[in-house]
Amino acid sequence: MRKFSSYGPIDRELHYYVPRQELIDEASQHLKGDDPNKGGHYITVWAPRQTGKTWIMQEVVFSIQQESQFDVVILSLQYLSDVTDVNRVAQLIARKLIKQLNLEKELTIDSLDDFERLFERGTLNKPLILILDEFDALSEAAIAGLVGVFRHIYTTRQNQADKSTTEKSYLLHSLALIGVCSVLGVENVKGSPFNVQRSLHIPNLTHDEVVYLFNCYQQDRTQKIEPEVVERIWYEFQGQPGLTGWFGELLTETYNKDTEQPITLAHFKEVYAAALNLLPNNNILNIISKAKQAPYKSYVLELFQTKRKVNFIYDDPIINFLYMNGVVEVEQVRLSENYVKFPCPYTQKRLFNYFARELYQEMDGLYSPFEDLSDTITEESLNIHQLLLRYEQYLQANREQVLKNAPRRGDLRVYEAVFHFHFYLYLTSFLNSYKAQVQPEFPTGNGQIDLLIRHAGQLFGLELKSFANQRAYRDALIQAAKYGQELGVTSIWLVLFIESVDETNRERFEVDYTDDETGVIVYPRFVQTGKA
Repeated sequence: MRKFSSYGPIDRELHYYVPRQELIDEASQHLKGDDPNKGGHYITVWAPRQTGKTWIMQEVVFSIQQESQFDVVILSLQYLSDVTDVNRVAQLIARKLIKQLNLEKELTIDSLDDFERLFERGTLNKPLILILDEFDALSEAAIAGLVGVFRHIYTTRQNQADKSTTEKSYLLHSLALIGVCSVLGVENVKGSPFNVQRSLHIPNLTHDEVVYLFNCYQQDRTQKIEPEVVERIWYEFQGQPGLTGWFGELLTETYNKDTEQPITLAHFKEVYAAALNLLPNNNILNIISKAKQAPYKSYVLELFQTKRKVNFIYDDPIINFLYMNGVVEVEQVRLSENYVKFPCPYTQKRLFNYFARELYQEMDGLYSPFEDLSDTITEESLNIHQLLLRYEQYLQANREQVLKNAPRRGDLRVYEAVFHFHFYLYLTSFLNSYKAQVQPEFPTGNGQIDLLIRHAGQLFGLELKSFANQRAYRDALIQAAKYGQELGVTSIWLVLFIESVDETNRERFEVDYTDDETGVIVYPRFVQTGKA
């Protein structure tokens, strides 16, 4: 029986997988070349971790090996990550290649200067397609040195256009460098040493591919999965291969005790809660480790703001680093309009939880032991308006302590996200004794944060925004109404954080709004974050 897996490259016989034949064919075509007799291309294959880069290139190797025209070798370089001596790196890679290709034992490569000898006609017996995995694990000096050699080999072959690939001075027919980064920006004061390559990006799984993956399980096991479950898996993980495979394992193996019964949405919610709050995941741990570093942390905190979307600019070094490492993705409205967003709701929730609890732990003393809370909450009801008043009073009374260690922007203002983190944990702590559930949701990946409260069989939606101006306020009302319709509720609260607001403007803007299109009632309410 096959299983879901997220632990390294998959095995077709042991694991559920998506064929991804178009990507495999595209990579094969690059490596063999438009005219294989003339030579192939030198390419980089890149994507964040756990997206299936290695497996796809292994499939490329298996495909090309069916032809006798080329030697094909794939090497993983992760084991060289701590080797700083460039000559030693070249020596160890050469040693592996000599062994795999059964070259003459007398051939020795002792330095980077000797490295190109390994690819000469006479040393190699036929054209070589070389694939180097985890290439960006090498030191910057090793990367720059090696790609300099590869560039020399490539340009030499290009200058011999009158010869076939087997007649050229070097028989390195094509090259693939696999890693998180595309090696487009190798640090080199003399200019880019590897501007000869093409770039192949490995995208996430599509919606149809995720459906296919779980259909394979249902066909193998005859255990049904409710369609709503697969849709939620797609929504939460957006086809990220590693996370999708990991959650598939949790859902169908780890927490699947009764295989005779269908996997329901209720079961999904239980497993998802464990995945969100209980279980470690190497992919997420890696993303958090990148996001919490300076100078990236301040940028990630700013992405939680709700005033505006942030333009995606590839040449911005911070955006580039976060993008390459899977912390952010591109939201493309059209070719000329691109924004930064978090890659999927699950990742954004894990980051939100991490930063929220880095700043604030569970809160005590939110009310006295003998205080009557019936104006706010009972076993059967929850008054959101009164809850917001209580929070604003608590924030004003404890503002100095709340903001004591809060991270600040360059203009010394507290990040908007700080108040969202604090408000979320306040609600969690305040409602805990009544067993009410508070859950953050991020429907768009940027510019929208919602808190869902479940209590006494009811769902309460709170959309969080910073009050920017009247135009944005009107847009926020419409957006909140649409989200309320998606939630299936008749009313929703729009919580507007603002540094200062007087009573005149409270009366003017805290007016219930009924959306004509959806019929949803929106209750806008201010929360003042500055001193009263």
